[in-house]
Amino acid sequence: MENQNLNTPQALPNSTAILVLGILSIVLCFCYGIIGLALGIVAIVLANKAGKLYKDSPSLYTEGSYKNMKAGRVCAIVGVSLSALYLLYFIIVIIFYGAILTSMPWDQIMNP
Repeated sequence: MENQNLNTPQALPNSTAILVLGILSIVLCFCYGIIGLALGIVAIVLANKAGKLYKDSPSLYTEGSYKNMKAGRVCAIVGVSLSALYLLYFIIVIIFYGAILTSMPWDQIMNP
């Protein structure tokens, strides 16, 4: 294996994964909110770690990978927001229909 030149900037660790997870968190936010929320949180945590690495020594990493990380972080924040709103909506709908069903007489539920 060849020795890599230490002066050559490399890609920021997980920058592509952060971008993919951020996009997937938006796409999958309507799966009851749970999948998008999980993917978005993972992307945000990875983005925070990668951002600290870049801020400690920006000359070691490429600017393109930093931009990918920032775009993935923004997508993840949007995905987490949409997923949380959809999950809240789903919980409210379940509570609403549960309240309607429990207020009806039992014979109306069993024999509509």
